[in-house]
Amino acid sequence: MPHVWPLDLRDGDLRLRPLRRRDRREYLALRERNRDWLLPWDATDPAHPHLRPPFSALVRWNRRQGRSGTALNLVIVVDGALAGQVSLGPILHGAQSTATLGYWVDSARAGQGIAPRAAALMIDHCFAELGLHRVDVAIRPENSASRRVAEKLHMREEGFHRGLIHVDGAWRDHVSYALTAEEIPGHLRDASGRGVLERLRRER
Repeated sequence: MPHVWPLDLRDGDLRLRPLRRRDRREYLALRERNRDWLLPWDATDPAHPHLRPPFSALVRWNRRQGRSGTALNLVIVVDGALAGQVSLGPILHGAQSTATLGYWVDSARAGQGIAPRAAALMIDHCFAELGLHRVDVAIRPENSASRRVAEKLHMREEGFHRGLIHVDGAWRDHVSYALTAEEIPGHLRDASGRGVLERLRRER
C-alpha cells in the first residue's frame, strides 16, 4: 500500500493532521492546561522521567517518522482548534503487519466522543490504506476513560502486562486491547473502507 505524508484525515468537523511549527503557542497552552489530566497516563523516559522534549524536536521527530512510515503522530483538530492527539507506532509491516495506537483529548472536551472518532479514523487508515492486519493499544488498568474508548471500537481485551511501559516516573502495569482487519464486517465498510468509524456512527 502507498504511504502518503503529510497525512490529513477528516470526518466532518474532526481532522487529524501533522503538528506544525505554527501550532507552537496553541499546542503548548493545550498541554499546560491538561498537565495534571495527562500526567498519570503519559509515557516517560526512565533515565529522565521529568524531562520533556522541546516543541521543535517534537515537530522534527513527527515529520521524520511520518515520512519514513515508521510512526504517525497527528493532532486532533475540531472546528479549527487543537483538541488532542492520536498516534500510531511503531508501524510494522511484513509478517507482523501491526501497529500500536495511542490517544489523548483535551479534558474540556472529554465525553464528547472525540477520542473514539479520532481513534476509529486512524484504525481505518491502518486497515484500508496501509494494509495492516492488526492494531493494538496498551492502557493502564485504572484509566477507565481510555478503556471505554477501546471498548467502543470493539477492541478485544487480550491480557495483563506487568511493568509494560514507563509512565509518570515508574514502570506501570497495562491491559492490552486489539482489533484485526478481519474483525470488521464487510457490510460496515463505506466507499473509503472506513468500517470502524461506520460502526461507531451506527452505534452512537
